[in-house]
Amino acid sequence: MAGHEFPEPADRKRVADSTVDPLAVEQPRHACDPAFRHGVVVGFDGSTSSERALAYAIGMARRSGSGLIIVHVANRLPTTVWAGCEPPVFVDVPDHRTEVLGLELACAEHLAEVPWILVERGGDICHELEEVGREYSADAIVVGSTHGIVGRIFGSVAGRLARRAQRPVVVIP
Repeated sequence: MAGHEFPEPADRKRVADSTVDPLAVEQPRHACDPAFRHGVVVGFDGSTSSERALAYAIGMARRSGSGLIIVHVANRLPTTVWAGCEPPVFVDVPDHRTEVLGLELACAEHLAEVPWILVERGGDICHELEEVGREYSADAIVVGSTHGIVGRIFGSVAGRLARRAQRPVVVIP
């Protein structure tokens, strides 16, 4: 069928050609603060292991002269738990924990040593930490280790993140 041209319908929407403009296809969720580019991302939920990870990440950011991106991933539960519907759809559960963590972090004296921001996300913890790391071109991601039966059954966040991340992952015991 070489040589035949098919006219485009007048009502057809034009799609960006990814070969012409690579940024037309993939756009970040939101613009990140350039002051925190190449910073240190740390997962934080207020647990003891995440507090240790935060302490290590503060030292790491201070030594490298970079900013600290503290990430809290809010709860999301599949609706199949409640409604029995298929396929699974995720619903955001009201989570005021990020606000509480933000207030606690704002009052923490040890955070006065480095510039920091708190980023809230919802979804899979590993995916969201890696996504924030990508958006900020982070030098490393710091997480606390998971202990207990849940980590053994489903796999720890630190282990899954270390296997799939595109940047260094530091796991603090």
